[in-house]
Amino acid sequence: MTDQAVVQGLEERTRLQPQRIVRLRGQVGDVPFELLIFRGFSSSTTHPTDFDPDASVLPVGTSLNQAELLQGPLSPTQEVVLAGPMPPNDLLAQANW
Repeated sequence: MTDQAVVQGLEERTRLQPQRIVRLRGQVGDVPFELLIFRGFSSSTTHPTDFDPDASVLPVGTSLNQAELLQGPLSPTQEVVLAGPMPPNDLLAQANW
């Protein structure tokens, strides 16, 4: 499964479970990459995100290698990790939610 397909699957899952947030981490070349997915929407915390909802949120050359499931809403002082870190594909399994 491609990284883009994983992102799309996780976007759909967060639409159904709006109290959960997914954090994906990886690399764009040699540069760290982080993406948050919440209520069906994705936004990068490390790279620009295109305003076009049909455009990929993953820059060319992105490789995702880690996923975490977080309790929403996010609190900068008390982050609650519910699952992970794990490979991004593994987070698509219902058992991890």
